[in-house]
Order: sequence, then C-alpha cells, then structure tokens
Amino acid sequence: MKGAGAGAASPGDYVYFKSVVPLHKISIGSKLWRYYDFGPKVVPPLVCIPGIAGTADVYYKQIMSLCMKGYRVISIDVPQVWNHHEWIHSFEKFLDSMNIHHVHIYGTSLGGFLAQIFAQHRPRRVKSLVLSNTFLETHKFAAAMPWSPVVNWTPSFLLKRYLLTGIRDGPHEPFIADSVDFVVGQVETLSRDDLSSRLMLNVDVASVGSLMLPDSRITIMDTNDYSAVPQQLKEQLNERYPGARRAVLKTGGDFPFLSRPDEVNLYLQLHLRRVGVEPRSELVQGFTRNGSAGSSKDQKDGGDSFDNSGEDNGQHGSGGSDHDRQHCGSESHNSDEPIPTSTMLANTVLELVM
Repeated sequence: MKGAGAGAASPGDYVYFKSVVPLHKISIGSKLWRYYDFGPKVVPPLVCIPGIAGTADVYYKQIMSLCMKGYRVISIDVPQVWNHHEWIHSFEKFLDSMNIHHVHIYGTSLGGFLAQIFAQHRPRRVKSLVLSNTFLETHKFAAAMPWSPVVNWTPSFLLKRYLLTGIRDGPHEPFIADSVDFVVGQVETLSRDDLSSRLMLNVDVASVGSLMLPDSRITIMDTNDYSAVPQQLKEQLNERYPGARRAVLKTGGDFPFLSRPDEVNLYLQLHLRRVGVEPRSELVQGFTRNGSAGSSKDQKDGGDSFDNSGEDNGQHGSGGSDHDRQHCGSESHNSDEPIPTSTMLANTVLELVM
C-alpha cells in the first residue's frame, strides 16, 4: 500500500474530475460537511456514503459516469459524529440545508450500515437503498476493539495503522491494487478527530431494526472475492432482505466502485431505473471548466444548473487527493428476474429501456 500520500501520482481521470467538479464545504451547527453535488437538480439524488476509510472523493468514477447520463449524485464525507443518533440528526440537517426531502442512498461498508440506520429512523426520507459489502450490526467490531474507550487519546499514526490493517495488502491484480492505493491516500488526508469519530461509529454497539422500506427497493451489491466485512455478516444482511435484488461482482475487493466502476455504475443505473428515477440526459451537454454542464435551455431558464453552486449551500472550496483505474468482469442474480451478466449485454438492455 503506497497511496498518493506516499509519492504516487494521482490518476488522470481523477485529476480531470477535480478540475471540473467543485468540492463543497458547509458548516451546519458544529459539523463541517464536505461533499460533491453534481447533476441536474430536477432529478432525485443518489447519495453516496463511504466506508470507514473512504472520503467523498472515492466515488468520483460514479459521479463522472452517472451525471453524464443525466443523474444527480451527491457524494459525502461522514462528518465528525460520535454515535449513531448524532449521525441521524446531522445527516437530516444536511439534507434540510440542501432542500432535499427524499433520497436514494448507495452505502458501502460502514456507509451501508449508516444508510440503514437512517432509513430505519427516518423512513419517509429514504426511497431506496444500494448496500455494498456492509452489515446489520456492530457487535463484532466492538469486540475486536477493546481499546475504544481511549481512542480519543490515541495518536493519529496509530489510528491510521489500525484502520489500514483492515485493508487486505497485496498481491492484487492492477485495478484492485490501484483502488487500494487510492483509498490509502485518502486515509492520509484524514485528521485524528476524523479517524477517531469513524472508528467510534464502527464500534458503537447497535443493530439495524426493521425497515419500512420494501425489499423490492433494496439492491445488495457484494464482491465474491474478499472484503474487510466478514462473510457471516454479509450473509446475515442477505437473510434480512430476502426480496432484495442481488448484484454479485466476481472480483473487486473492498472498493469495487474504484476497481470495477463499469459494473458498479451499471448496477446503480439499473437500480435507479427500477425504483423510478429517470435521468434527464437532455440536460447534459458535457463537463465544462467551471464545473457546470447542461443544455443551452437550462442556462436561459436558470435554476436547473448541472452543478450545485455556492450560493445555494454556503461556502464551497476545492481540494482532495489521490489514486485509481477501471476494469470489468462480474455477474449478478435476482430473487425474481436476472440482471444481465455481461457489461455489453446490460448496456444493450439500458439502451432498449431508454
């Protein structure tokens, strides 16, 4: 694991992404939210919540791909919250500040758990879930970290070392290796308080209760090779939602959104279409240097701009860091109907739907 923080160069597509998509920062109460918001405002957003080692930047391949097809994607950093109740209230205030009433959520690892907790306690706001390599309860993680009471006094380098021990270290095929390097570089950008709060969220003993959301509006997307989440916990999740759509990637490791972006983006599109989210591709003209895009009609009308300008949400800045690439090779199955098992076939299906 070298990461961009250890001298590796950022990948070209990430450098381009940073040049055209603005990073927003907004303070809500005592919490600083760092996020990307890109795509037509008229489309219900897909909110991406990363795992314990992730940042808003790790979903840049989803933002680049889905927004160009007419979807709106919001990718967030989990702010410094220290328990699940604080997370629920903070995330709700974040959505309120952006005037977003209903969301579709894509959560990976810890992000998937937080997505379920929010859906349980704020059922009217969550319209669908995509859960990837995630879990229903945190008891095993709490038992594995008996020193959690002193996490606030632990030096940053020890917290990073502990967090990174959960990421499988080589040998990897190139695309998975690049995804690991990218995430390691992102971890290097996190402060000690960022690390401490995320670790505390991961060991705050809790379990997901019953959801009002029907199983038909849930997609479970897992990798079949390995992940930091124990297989037993992933099986427990599958048993909880027997009617959910299954999307299985043969390989991809802990970060398939980086190592297998074509497959992940395809399954996200299929999920969004299935739950009634229609892209507005006619509003998409292409990325521009100021981070906005859309048709000439949008620019005349105003209000449906492709990006989320600073006037809407408070301050925004730009920043970030790191590393990645892409590949193919997955299959999936469903409780009621099959998802295409090759990217080419599935793309054909999407074209027919459109």
